Amino acid sequence: MKENLDTIGMILKQADKMKPRDTLSGKKVFFTSDTHFNHSSILRHANRPFKNRDEMNEVLIDNWNSVVGKNDLVFHLGDFVFGNTAAWNQVLDRLNGRIVLIVGNHDIAHLRSELIERFEHVAFEMYVVIDNQAVFLNHHPFLCYGDSHGKVWQLHGHIHSRDGHSCRFEEQLAMLRSTQYDVGVDNNDYKPISFYQIRDIMSSRSATL
Repeated sequence: MKENLDTIGMILKQADKMKPRDTLSGKKVFFTSDTHFNHSSILRHANRPFKNRDEMNEVLIDNWNSVVGKNDLVFHLGDFVFGNTAAWNQVLDRLNGRIVLIVGNHDIAHLRSELIERFEHVAFEMYVVIDNQAVFLNHHPFLCYGDSHGKVWQLHGHIHSRDGHSCRFEEQLAMLRSTQYDVGVDNNDYKPISFYQIRDIMSSRSATL
């Protein structure tokens, strides 16, 4: 419990490292979520097509590095790695890019304060502006968020959707707005998705409204 509180305190202390309204270029910016590295049970819970945890880890790492370059920016929206500090470091040592971690519901139990320096930034939620598009980042999809009735996107994870369905959150998925998108690996061919890919998805949705 104390380790969890220490981690929360460290996250809050470094909140100014990246300003909530920083304006970013969409070039070389990616999003992902719910990798669940080292989590054997996720194979069953999310019906993932891997033989075992080790195969899942290797495919996810290879897929990540196939699209993310060394200096690209990746927003990981939570539920990153299961295990101790050594397990996190083993995964982080193999991943390309500079990673911003938006903490998921499972991360607090596993993320230790000494790991925070491995990330570009760690936060519980974040607003960013990318190529003039305001984006709210949180692990969970929200029914309401800042300007949810307008043009602000919410990118999230948690629901493990795939092909328009979710293993455990079907009712919640049906309530999401067209400006919300699940960036989790289950919904994106088990790899990070670029800002420009998301922009195309949002544009296609608005064209059908």
